[in-house]
Amino acid sequence: MFPGFSGDALTFFRGLARNNTREWFQPRKGIFETKVKAPMLALVEALNADLGKFAPDYIADPKKAVYRIYRDIRFSADKSPYKTHIAAVFPRRGGDRGSAPGFFFSIGAKEIGIAGGVYEPSPEQMLAIRNWLAENHASFRKISSGPEKLMGKLHGESLQRTPKGFATDHPAADLLKMKRWLYYTTLDPKLATTSELQAELVKRFKAMLPVLEELNKPLTQARRRSVAMSLDS
Repeated sequence: MFPGFSGDALTFFRGLARNNTREWFQPRKGIFETKVKAPMLALVEALNADLGKFAPDYIADPKKAVYRIYRDIRFSADKSPYKTHIAAVFPRRGGDRGSAPGFFFSIGAKEIGIAGGVYEPSPEQMLAIRNWLAENHASFRKISSGPEKLMGKLHGESLQRTPKGFATDHPAADLLKMKRWLYYTTLDPKLATTSELQAELVKRFKAMLPVLEELNKPLTQARRRSVAMSLDS
């Protein structure tokens, strides 16, 4: 069982939020490595052990699961060089971080973020999900209501109109307009310093798993068609 982060981790992020500069970070990089990154890797390992019991396809290499602390500022008006949280993602086997169904969580001084779903599907994957939802919306709505008590409602960035190829009065129009299918909730950051953190994350991952597996069905079908077409060509 992961014992929790030390209070030093949250103190580090509070300081970083006030002083998001290389000059502040560099002398404290050792604190980040030992009090933030190393425990985060250990937490991912602990979660992998849990996932092995109920969602083995979501086990992730800790070094690949944990995001870098450095922000990509190339196209951002905000030139702050560092993120004020540390995060990890567990994409389903066979996909990548953005397009595969996956679990996500972040730890920061202000909140613990927990998410799950399909975040950044390609146009082809988006169409595959929409086509599948158009045919299976009734059963999907029932399954997707399961995590609501722990995670809130399924949501995501959406189009203003029903996408081309689907009737405007389709009973699944709200689902078809979506470009992302996600759950997201937050918890008190103080939980991060307790041994209860791991169990609270696992509880929410378990709740979301049936929905992620449903969203994976059309993606798996699309991958199989793609492989079959490449073999035939």
